[in-house]
Amino acid sequence: MTAIDPTAHLTATQIEELGRELDAIRDEVIAGRGEKDAAYIRKVIAAQRKLELVSRGVLLFSSFPPAWLLGTAGLSVAKIMDNMEIGHNVLHGQWDWMRDPKIHSTTWEWDHVSPSDQWKHSHNELHHTYTNVIGKDNDLGYGIMRVDEDQKWHPLHLGQPLWNFINACFFEYGIAAYDLELGKNLNKRGRKNPEFRARAKAVGRKIRKQVLKDYVIHPLLSGPSFLPTLGATFTANLVRNIWSHSVIMCGHFPEGVQVFERRSIKGETRGQWYLRQMMGSANISGSKAMHFMTGNLSHQIEHHLFPDLPSNRYAEVAVKVRALFEKYELEYVTGPLPKQVFSAWRKVFRLSLPNKKPGVRTPDRARELVAA
Repeated sequence: MTAIDPTAHLTATQIEELGRELDAIRDEVIAGRGEKDAAYIRKVIAAQRKLELVSRGVLLFSSFPPAWLLGTAGLSVAKIMDNMEIGHNVLHGQWDWMRDPKIHSTTWEWDHVSPSDQWKHSHNELHHTYTNVIGKDNDLGYGIMRVDEDQKWHPLHLGQPLWNFINACFFEYGIAAYDLELGKNLNKRGRKNPEFRARAKAVGRKIRKQVLKDYVIHPLLSGPSFLPTLGATFTANLVRNIWSHSVIMCGHFPEGVQVFERRSIKGETRGQWYLRQMMGSANISGSKAMHFMTGNLSHQIEHHLFPDLPSNRYAEVAVKVRALFEKYELEYVTGPLPKQVFSAWRKVFRLSLPNKKPGVRTPDRARELVAA
């Protein structure tokens, strides 16, 4: 990690002015939300449901290889759409302004083993509040990886590339596990906690529901194609898990993305919070189709700045946000998907090994301003 502070050239006044400019961008989008945006999300939801229905229908004949390939590909895309562009963003409240009870963060449930209410707490309330703050943000390393040179190395960290790969393959279960905060709740006292027990039972019910739908009912409906359909559904879930894990890794873990200590957010102002989002996120460049398949989380920087803005607006917002990065001489970390995936995994491997020399944390400007 470099010892050069990427925000050291900014004064307190500049940081707060940056915050006001970002507020203005957000206000402009909110004022412009309308029927075109509403039509977009309704069209996406309708397309996803039709694609899933058709794909599951094709898989009823999955004993024929062409049907298996076509149905598996379609179901994989449908599951990615459900989790990324629809579920993730609806649960963020991006479409609550429509006042549609069928497309609202308080009523939506997704094709995922983590119950929506638990995910909203760990993701919306914790991750987006404490982005990349070690010890506060459970999304940072998912509680199983060393994410910074200053973290004490342990021989178990040698296995973190393997843990990360397993987590990618079963990502929805990994998310459910850290939504439950198993690390601190598996002790005897935690297991007896009524709140934890209630949340664990809710996860168990959701898992049973997902398993019944994907691995029992659908394969049984396939009759003689039971085993091929079972394999196809498993493959679709695997593809969805690896894809969503890769997108999240690319937005939070590539080289150049900053991490922060707990004390850095003490007394944090609005401008400093914005600055932490900018320095703690990375984007993925690519085509409109790629942006759509990531749930527009390829615009991770913009999403962290404005998590409740409609996802279809992130592309236009990104132009203005990048201009602010240039204006304030900050690094806009972005790159094509292969580059970002390679960068994130290289960091996973690097931090699995002990430091070659004592680590020096990159100082963040928020910490210096609070200390002053």
